[in-house]
Amino acid sequence: MRTSTFSIYRWLIQVTLSAVLCTAMATAIADEHQSDTAQSNAHQAAIAEASKAMQAAQIRGPAEIKLRDQATLKLPAGYIWVPEPAASQFMKAVGNHPDERELGLVFPESDAQGWMVVARYEDAGYIKDDDARNWDVDELFKSLKEGTEASNEERRKNGYPELDILGWVEKPNYVADAHRLVWSMSARVKGAPADEPTSINYNTYALGREGYITLNLITGSQAIGQDKAHAQTLLTALDFNEGKRYADFNQSTDKVAEYGLAALVGGLAAKKLGMFALAAGFLAKFAKVILLAGAGVFAVFTKFFKRDKNQG
Repeated sequence: MRTSTFSIYRWLIQVTLSAVLCTAMATAIADEHQSDTAQSNAHQAAIAEASKAMQAAQIRGPAEIKLRDQATLKLPAGYIWVPEPAASQFMKAVGNHPDERELGLVFPESDAQGWMVVARYEDAGYIKDDDARNWDVDELFKSLKEGTEASNEERRKNGYPELDILGWVEKPNYVADAHRLVWSMSARVKGAPADEPTSINYNTYALGREGYITLNLITGSQAIGQDKAHAQTLLTALDFNEGKRYADFNQSTDKVAEYGLAALVGGLAAKKLGMFALAAGFLAKFAKVILLAGAGVFAVFTKFFKRDKNQG
């Protein structure tokens, strides 16, 4: 049975459109109204090629997914894994900027669901988790707000929408014995209606000896209550390999990260790593999950995928 790619990829495009992509696509649509469709057609062609690559590379659970030499993800039934380089090819096609940290993407097999998970590995070194015992979530929130405001000035200069941090979807929670961290924040474009649905980035981290793996769930605010269970399922299904586990750390030989666990939440790290750098990194992540595309932009993609589905 062939799973329809329409709903999966439509949602992927919707939630991963960055501000840069929105600007580019708005220009493409304007050109289309002026009978100049070259840019729009080229973009659709890139997405078509990337979609084919994803379809060819996809792995359905149950399956054991090797995450480099670091860990294994025991992908359950009902989930689809898209490995590299197909995952990055698609992310590039829709306007994101993947790098060497990318591991792959996870989608639900069911068309009735609309979420995705971005998997990455950060070769940061051993993350000390001492600060988790004493961190103040209110202080973390305040720092995130301040960092966001600081980077909004740069966003204005570059013509990108400013963002507002709305509040915790889930406060930072670190399970020390499993070395797992979960937190989630909601944000929206400044000036957007208060009742407008927001997109959510639900962040999960698994710490290892040499760095950490993130499995970041992207979904809508109306579905986060049910969809976050998938992030937890995948996090539980992830295990570092023997010798790469957090407990395998050797103080005399191993690299220690320049920051602690609070930096992964993003608040207190501003005082250590620089407010602007932290905010820029935080907003770069949120740029992928804020719904910036209008109906006109989205119509370009839905038109293509409807055609792709009918031809398949």
